[in-house]
Amino acid sequence: MVKIRKHKILPEEFPESWASDWGEDEYGLWMAFTYKGVKQIFRWCEPGTFLMGSPDDEPERLDNELQHEVTLTKGFWIADTPVTQALWEVAMGDNPSIFNGKEQPVDNVSWEDAQIFITKMNRVKAELKLCLPTEAQWEYACRAGTITPFSWGDQIDSTLVNFNGNYPYSHGSKSEYRGQTIGVKTLPCNDWGLYQMHGNVLEWCQDLYGHYPSWHIADPRGVDVGDHRVLRGGSCFNLGRYGRSAARDSHGKSSVSYGYIGFRLCRM
Repeated sequence: MVKIRKHKILPEEFPESWASDWGEDEYGLWMAFTYKGVKQIFRWCEPGTFLMGSPDDEPERLDNELQHEVTLTKGFWIADTPVTQALWEVAMGDNPSIFNGKEQPVDNVSWEDAQIFITKMNRVKAELKLCLPTEAQWEYACRAGTITPFSWGDQIDSTLVNFNGNYPYSHGSKSEYRGQTIGVKTLPCNDWGLYQMHGNVLEWCQDLYGHYPSWHIADPRGVDVGDHRVLRGGSCFNLGRYGRSAARDSHGKSSVSYGYIGFRLCRM
């Protein structure tokens, strides 16, 4: 059972020094910064406790998804979309993406490339305090209070997720296979206002990849030693099983980049 502590956050408690705009809507609190005309919205995730990983009876689960209880003791801000090509271009002056479109996620970026982008943005405005989400933050935000394989329930199709619809999840029906990324807000968001946590591009997390603990843990930060970074969310090329909330990809060395890998910003 997911336990989320709800409390009123007054506007004066917001980190307004970095925000160009803020508000509250049906999905909760949001804030945004605008850089050279490109706006990035962040959503507030309350502190809480959830079950990370997948239960033993979840169809098509992988053996690296040991379910365990995690508490995030502090709330955090996470971007409502992966970094777009528009934001990357105004910050970096180039575009490494294989699939081009300003509102599509930047792709073909390594974990190291993401760190360069983050460092540059933080130097422009230190108050941003940008970083990658931890793996626990990522899954917590992806689930948005759910315990099912996907934030929409037990099944998906290509109207919800940009994945290889020729290979549906758990006896589902085939659906469209686009074979490329799409605009970051083309498909519906989850209940916390976050878009495409499932599919489109795999997203880098801050953590090094490692085995999960079997016990309750607070604010996990991954293992201390390793040479692979965690990737989450599945991509436009992946089978349905890899877009599940619990699915983990461990093949990503920090220097590797492919046309199906991007990233999402978080705040320290």
